[in-house]
Amino acid sequence: MSQFENVTVIKEANFYSEGRVSSRTVVFADGTKKTLGVMLPGEYEFGTDSHEVMEILAGELDVTLPGSATAIPVKGGETFEVPANTSFSVSVKVVTDYCCSYS
Repeated sequence: MSQFENVTVIKEANFYSEGRVSSRTVVFADGTKKTLGVMLPGEYEFGTDSHEVMEILAGELDVTLPGSATAIPVKGGETFEVPANTSFSVSVKVVTDYCCSYS
């Protein structure tokens, strides 16, 4: 899906890692949320409150998922999932565009 219909977009941006990661929240009619964001090259660690599906729209990164010591390469057109109440780290190789879905 290349666009979302009938949504509310929160104008205020979410900034992480000194502004090197940013996103905007999109709220759907049923109350579900997604974030659309951009990560600049670098190393980042994120915590989760809920289950997340990260869709990489463009770019390239390596992700280390909870309980793993091995990084997995992910590029535009691919996704990865992260369980709730955990943390994961990414090594972003190039500017990366993403959509994160929460459940």
